[in-house]
Amino acid sequence: MPYINIKVTNEGLTTEKKKELISGVTLLLESVLGKNPKTTFVVIDEVDTDNWGIGGDSVTDIRSRGE
Repeated sequence: MPYINIKVTNEGLTTEKKKELISGVTLLLESVLGKNPKTTFVVIDEVDTDNWGIGGDSVTDIRSRGE
């Protein structure tokens, strides 16, 4: 019973894109690992850019600098 946790910044991920992610990851685990889609759990966590850091800076700061 696989459990996949996808973490992304909360920058406009649409419901349609979330459905694509859930479907795509489920299909990937089925084709690569032979896992049953009926028992594959996918959770998407959207994280505020103030709470996500890269290289010592928050994503909010990085985005504000245009990087």
